[in-house]
Amino acid sequence: MQKGASMTVTIADILEAEGRIRPHVRRTPVMAVDPADFGLSFGGRLSLKFECFQHTGSFKPRGAFNTLISDPANRPAVAVSGGNHGAAVAYAAAKLGREATIFVPEFAPKRKVDKIRSYGLDLQITGMEIADTMAAYRAYLAETGALDIHPYDAPGTVAGQGTVGLEWREQVREQGGDMDAVLVAIGGGGLISGVGVAMQGGPAVIGVEPKGAACAFEARKAGEPVQATPTSYAKDSLGAPALGPLTFELIEAHVEDLVTVEDDAIRAAQAALWRVCGVAAEPGGATALAALLSGAVTPEPGAHIGVLVCGANFDPATLSG
Repeated sequence: MQKGASMTVTIADILEAEGRIRPHVRRTPVMAVDPADFGLSFGGRLSLKFECFQHTGSFKPRGAFNTLISDPANRPAVAVSGGNHGAAVAYAAAKLGREATIFVPEFAPKRKVDKIRSYGLDLQITGMEIADTMAAYRAYLAETGALDIHPYDAPGTVAGQGTVGLEWREQVREQGGDMDAVLVAIGGGGLISGVGVAMQGGPAVIGVEPKGAACAFEARKAGEPVQATPTSYAKDSLGAPALGPLTFELIEAHVEDLVTVEDDAIRAAQAALWRVCGVAAEPGGATALAALLSGAVTPEPGAHIGVLVCGANFDPATLSG
């Protein structure tokens, strides 16, 4: 978090972020699909927002651009990431002519590492676990005083990611109506925190996590953020070791329910997205849909459900179905 930044995010912050980043990010599509195409029979409507079509293949450039543009000193930036956040910061910094150093763990997928490297900025691959990578990043930050672009627990990041929610709801209204509930995957909680703030007074926000990377679910049970070692298939994008104080507070305030899904359900959701929509979603990108397809979330009859497909950095050759 930037020094002096307020540890809260409001709808006004998200509206300001929208104004800053609009020239730099895509307005990603929302598609109304027949639930029956996915084998669902709740008698309602299903809308998918494909934020996986954002620059770099995930929602992350929104928070990266918001934080970089908000820094009047134009400092070199530093970020730590399982892949997607690093690619977003590298992309945004390159587009804005800024310097950046990106730390990623050794288990980061080659596809994501290659994407970060393609932007020509400083890439540091270190740590067998994300906690080790975080330690290296914190040491670098303390030594250099660089601009910290936190992957989730910072107001600038959350406000930028919250623009997904503003855009999504506006698009669904343009299509004639509103949603009753939206399903959003959780890693460290920056995305769902921003979406939760943006959706106030509207659809219920439901968070979805892999059982092997459920830091929000465990934090809600404990009443505070708790440390965990992610083991899920989706840990490269949803493997935060813990919520931060900001995302914990915002999730408690704005996320109605939290559910978990098995890795096999995530794989099935990836295959379904490929089969029905031709979209190669990464594990984290398919996790929200997995809750619906597996029955972890059971909609009310006639409900309009929105699902965020938030990442696409995955090799379609490995998908089946």
